[in-house]
Amino acid sequence: MYRESGNISVHTENIFPIIKQWLYSDKDIFLRELVSNGNDAIQKLKRLSDLGQADLGGQPFFKVEVVLDKDNGIVQVVDNGIGMTRDEVKKYINQVAFSSAREFLEKYKDQSGEANQIIGHFGLGFYSAFMVADKVQIDTLSWEEGAEPVRWTSETGMDYTMEVSDSRTQRGTTITLHISEDSKEFLEGYRLREILNKYCSFLPVEIYFRDVKEKKKDDGEAPRPINDIRPLWLKHPNDCTDEEYREFYQKVFHDFRDPLFWIHLNVDYPFNLKGILYFPRLNNQFETLEGQIKLYSNQVFVADNIKEVIPEFLMLLKGTIDCPDLPLNVSRSFLQNDGQVQKISSYISRKVADKLASLFKSERENYNKYWDDINPFIKYGCMRDQKFYEQVKDYIIFKTLDDEYTTLKDYLDKNREKHENQVYYVNDETQQAQYIRLFKEQDLDAVYLNNIIDTHFISFLEMNEGSVKFKRVDSDISQSLKDDQEKGDEKVDRKTDKTLEKLFKEAIDKDDLKIEIEGLKNRDIPAMVLLSEESRRMEEMIQRFGDMGMNYPMPKEETLIINRSSDLVKSLIKLSEDESRKDDLRMICRHIYDLALVAHKPLSSEEMMDFIERGNKILTKLAAL
Repeated sequence: MYRESGNISVHTENIFPIIKQWLYSDKDIFLRELVSNGNDAIQKLKRLSDLGQADLGGQPFFKVEVVLDKDNGIVQVVDNGIGMTRDEVKKYINQVAFSSAREFLEKYKDQSGEANQIIGHFGLGFYSAFMVADKVQIDTLSWEEGAEPVRWTSETGMDYTMEVSDSRTQRGTTITLHISEDSKEFLEGYRLREILNKYCSFLPVEIYFRDVKEKKKDDGEAPRPINDIRPLWLKHPNDCTDEEYREFYQKVFHDFRDPLFWIHLNVDYPFNLKGILYFPRLNNQFETLEGQIKLYSNQVFVADNIKEVIPEFLMLLKGTIDCPDLPLNVSRSFLQNDGQVQKISSYISRKVADKLASLFKSERENYNKYWDDINPFIKYGCMRDQKFYEQVKDYIIFKTLDDEYTTLKDYLDKNREKHENQVYYVNDETQQAQYIRLFKEQDLDAVYLNNIIDTHFISFLEMNEGSVKFKRVDSDISQSLKDDQEKGDEKVDRKTDKTLEKLFKEAIDKDDLKIEIEGLKNRDIPAMVLLSEESRRMEEMIQRFGDMGMNYPMPKEETLIINRSSDLVKSLIKLSEDESRKDDLRMICRHIYDLALVAHKPLSSEEMMDFIERGNKILTKLAAL
């Protein structure tokens, strides 16, 4: 009876601690590796058959099966692929399993804390089994005629025993793992199914899971594979229906909402890449902070959101990308500097830009409908990738006060006479309702920019579009809002203006408050508060990032505009002549200011209490008249 023992070569005593430390947080990788190896063994045999070197007797049924025997503490991975001869076991398991690992060891032996540096662990292959098992057994029978079944056993990963196998009578390989005490979680059926669904959902060979404790169904129904051997991304786009795209999206991402639209990537040269990117429907803008793009290699799941391959801004999307050409056994820093990877990243960005252009030009109505969902992604992409911005800048649109959509160029062309190169915008429809009404009354246009990202995007556009300036509707008074009768009127009573300015300064008692007297077309508004765009942006920046070491407060530069055309304001002049009404006058002036403030921004708790108390006093006096 044949039997052989020996030591596994290539410094395994140094390699194993690194494997265990590097992969410790991803122990479940072992199942991906073993199932992938089984898949590869079947693919190799199919290739030999295609070349006419192996006679498989018609169309045999290929599969990889994962078997759980919890009572005996065993997990098996079984394939009916190419198998191995005794010499091949020696060659592939005992001798060169770690030939490529020497470089790995030298390169990363001092970086064992950076577990996320390595993207794929395929090079570790079979030996990842020792992460979860204290004994591993291989039973294999080669496809070659007359081959003898071989059993290989190791309890340490450092030495082995080889002998004739009595359990493998058909072509293929069985790997038996005796699960170690610290890895008992992998003796739970739900856990193994979870791993298989994560990594092996789209392998090209059918994968089955069987728990020996579960009785076979008596209804005659055949077992079903856990994977889809031909995922949608492998089909030609012309052969896919909209319903198939939606079903695939819901299946992979467990999102019951239909995606807005999608991009099917399909290229064979100069690299091999296939995939589908989905633009998801969002419940709110905070959802845009996290998407999910799954990276596959030959239908084996590698990782989510690998920004070295997929442009970072595309991480806001959801999708699957399969790229066999990627060098997965290398560090992420290598990927970042790899020319082929950069070409792939650029290609993906361009295809996204092309899709947006196509929708804008041929499906403008749908594009407008999508805008609320997709605009954070597009804006973020523009700021992260200048090339992407140049590709899509003509398709960036803005929603106007009339609920129509316009490009920046069209807005400027339409409003140049009234606004010159200024773009007025609203970022809080409720808070700025008074200013919106003023704009609409005078047929002035503004756009809605109410997403979190818009604060940054405005500055980005100003930097890239030269003379264009963005101003919030409460930052300035357009000439169009001023009373036409007063324009150029030298008879405006400057003495009255001085009186009004003094009345309000005394009532409000804020040294840093700037007061200006203007005549506005709308006579129902006694006063407005403005804050210059520059001051407000500085204020927002300090709120976000702190005062950056400044030892002095930044002036707010708020301006109170008193409307001399208002009947209420005019009555204040007459009221000021009555010495007995001084307190009433002061109270009304202060209330006018607070009313203007309420329309500009939320009041503080103290300001709100004063406002309510004062309002009650005014109403009491009014009721007593």
